[in-house]
Amino acid sequence: MCKRLCSFLQLHNVLYSYQFGFRKYHCTTFALIEVINGIYQHLDNDEYTIGIYLDLQKAIDTVNHDGLLYKLHNYGIRGIVYQWFKNYLSDRKQFISLPGVSSEIRSVSMGVPQGLLFLLYVNDIHQAVLDAKVKLFADDTNLF
Repeated sequence: MCKRLCSFLQLHNVLYSYQFGFRKYHCTTFALIEVINGIYQHLDNDEYTIGIYLDLQKAIDTVNHDGLLYKLHNYGIRGIVYQWFKNYLSDRKQFISLPGVSSEIRSVSMGVPQGLLFLLYVNDIHQAVLDAKVKLFADDTNLF
């Protein structure tokens, strides 16, 4: 399903272009080059550059499932595939197992087990800041 979702997102150019986390052909090196180029452009214009760095604590663990499903639908994930994701996120359970001992089984009502779903959840965060190119690497956000 991950490969199918990635293909769909690429075909329809859904993901924010400055999101460098959990994506094929995107990496920290490209993110760094993008940031440095932007800083040099402003310095060449005798402008100051200020960087703001945000790290969302436990971001992947706090994804709201209803909000994610809403966004999946808005990005064109519909029909059987939408129902598949809805089922995948509903009534999740987890436990920890180590040799000789296991924890209790607990319900999971928030969070996602996979990076691509998180990217879709935060995909529109750049729209909150209209006059800047927000750079993202998964849950790390840079604003210059």
